[in-house]
Amino acid sequence: MSNFEQKLTEMLRPAVEETGKELLGIEYISAGNHSVLRLYIDHKDGINVDDCADVSRQVSAILDVEDPISTEYNLEVSSPGVDRPLFEKAHYQAVVGETVDVKLGMPLNGRRKFKGILEAVEGDNLVVVVDGEDFELPIANVAKANLIAKF
Repeated sequence: MSNFEQKLTEMLRPAVEETGKELLGIEYISAGNHSVLRLYIDHKDGINVDDCADVSRQVSAILDVEDPISTEYNLEVSSPGVDRPLFEKAHYQAVVGETVDVKLGMPLNGRRKFKGILEAVEGDNLVVVVDGEDFELPIANVAKANLIAKF
């Protein structure tokens, strides 16, 4: 998560929690007039369209006042879905033993993409087993990570 996304998370988390939902994380995709600010929310009873609309209204009011994004963008509020995004250390710890897809910001041994079993979270590193080989990936270097759903 970028510093900007972290600041947005800190700004918007209280508003999301006020609706009774959990803010899992934020993605900001900068693309000029087609930029997207995406919030992932969750609740123990699941998320429906009305939940997303409620959070969107709540968050929009804060974004209008604080105006942290100077360009045009679309706000999207979403449930985590089947391929749940992972943002924080606690999210990784909750899915140890599952298959994850991790993309690094900076290459490790010439490689940025790792898809395998999340074997452990050790300190500030993820231990991901890819084709029988262990890789220690610094959480601080993770650009994007998702749980891979089992079917």
